Amino acid sequence: MNDIEYKSAAEIKSFQEGLLAQALQYLQANSPYYKRMFAEKSIDITKITRLEDLQAIPFTEKKDLQLYNDDFRCCPKEKIIDYITTSGTLGDPVTFGCTEKDLQRLAYNERKSFQCAGLAPGNIVQLMTTLDKRFMAGLAYFLGIRELGASVIRVGNGIPELQWDTIRRLQPDTLMCVPSFILKLLQYAEEHNIDYRGSSVRRIIGIGEGLREQDFSLNLLGRRIKEKWDVDLFATYSSTEMGATFSECEYGLGGHVHPELIIVEIIGEDNKPVADGEVGEIVVTTLGVEAMPLLRFRTGDMASKHVEQCRCGRNSYRLSPLVGRKNNMIKLKGTTLYPPAINDVLDNCGYVENYCVEVRTSDAGTDDVVVKISLRGEQDFDVVKELKDSFRSRIRVAPNIEVLSDDELRRIIFPPKSRKPVKFIDTRNHGNKI
Repeated sequence: MNDIEYKSAAEIKSFQEGLLAQALQYLQANSPYYKRMFAEKSIDITKITRLEDLQAIPFTEKKDLQLYNDDFRCCPKEKIIDYITTSGTLGDPVTFGCTEKDLQRLAYNERKSFQCAGLAPGNIVQLMTTLDKRFMAGLAYFLGIRELGASVIRVGNGIPELQWDTIRRLQPDTLMCVPSFILKLLQYAEEHNIDYRGSSVRRIIGIGEGLREQDFSLNLLGRRIKEKWDVDLFATYSSTEMGATFSECEYGLGGHVHPELIIVEIIGEDNKPVADGEVGEIVVTTLGVEAMPLLRFRTGDMASKHVEQCRCGRNSYRLSPLVGRKNNMIKLKGTTLYPPAINDVLDNCGYVENYCVEVRTSDAGTDDVVVKISLRGEQDFDVVKELKDSFRSRIRVAPNIEVLSDDELRRIIFPPKSRKPVKFIDTRNHGNKI
């Protein structure tokens, strides 16, 4: 087994330190932004020889990419063959370019991730994500499945009727989509007498939403899917900026990091690394990126690192399910929580058709949370009271609840220019939408 993920922890660290030296030399020679930063901060890259030495280098933040976007490009524009923009989760979108080498790296990354999730030549994957609108993920998944030698069905997102028709006609064994959409698929199947349990589908690879708690047990969303449909569930974590995906293996013990593609640090409030197993912000250094490599980029995502050998035999460290985004932390009535905890409650309420969570600053200067919902038909009980009780039992506090028509809510959740549903709106000073 030559895969670096199966080597010892010491071998993986030494391997990454060699790649880090190459990455620093490449940035010094080709990146206007990092060349300027190294000079201004008097950083001698030849002294950055260990992973621990990265702490001597300032972080790269989303605002740097927004302000100096073109200065991060390390190659002539003529080498860019695909342009991508981020989804704007933490502000204005950022443009990324990919060279042929970068697209090959993407394909390699996704192939390894799909292999981790048990895919092989002969599998058929129904891809329920867009390949257009300058979106990296759909393209990356397509390239990875192709590289793996499996088959891909590019259906795109939404439209349960089309999804089930495709499943019936082409018999995929794997679905790749946002997990909460599976609940809509199941609802459609039940309403139209579709035997989903007898379908060809055996595996679901989730993107964009968590399926597990911090102890790796299934969360409410994962349990709801599993209780209805006995398929294998795999969670993933990825972002445009890092050009990498962390996928679970069959044991579901966190997302496996590919050491040849990325260096991950977990940083605490003091901007220092936290102990293994403790939650902090994910900071990444990309390896092998040609067009726009990043050094110590703050993702804003909160998770922990697990370094013990996985049951699958890999020794590369793993990331826990995301706790949330650092900027989206909410302090509600003295309780600290992140949007996924609120989503988890709503995803487990069968009477909720759609929802959106809005956080704003109250007159007293505290966080005020309003959950806007639409209902799945008429209900013969007090929905607001029932939902508030559900929140209190799960997260100890209850936000304000507003019931809207589904048309009203869909206009909020699906704005015309958005590539994905807006389920979280933050109008506080650092406000953003997810």
